[in-house]
Amino acid sequence: MTIRIARLGTPRAPREGLRLGTVRRLPRGVRKTDYARLDWFDLWLPELAPSDKLFAFARAAPLEGKRWTGFARRYRREMSAPGPARIIEMLARLSRQADFSVGCYCEDESRCHRSVLRELLRDRGAKIAA
Repeated sequence: MTIRIARLGTPRAPREGLRLGTVRRLPRGVRKTDYARLDWFDLWLPELAPSDKLFAFARAAPLEGKRWTGFARRYRREMSAPGPARIIEMLARLSRQADFSVGCYCEDESRCHRSVLRELLRDRGAKIAA
């Protein structure tokens, strides 16, 4: 049993299981009834997305060098709040019993909050697919 880190809207991997969308905004132009069928996500989990303020920072200029470091630090701080921290802990524990995935829309995972989320889950003992 593992967590997969996925790009939302891409075809699902075999045995991927439930797909959780850790995004602040819903996909544009897609009916809610089609989210799962079109491989966006089965469950929307905006509590693990960057805040609107942090998202605006990320969109203002490329996340390179110090901007990326600052973004990652701020996202980690947001995820250390009690609510998100409990959800991350729950997902880490569930990864030992079920297959599921978490994801975001970004094309480049290395400059996306999901790469930091991967580290946060791993730090809490989650089993993460390669």
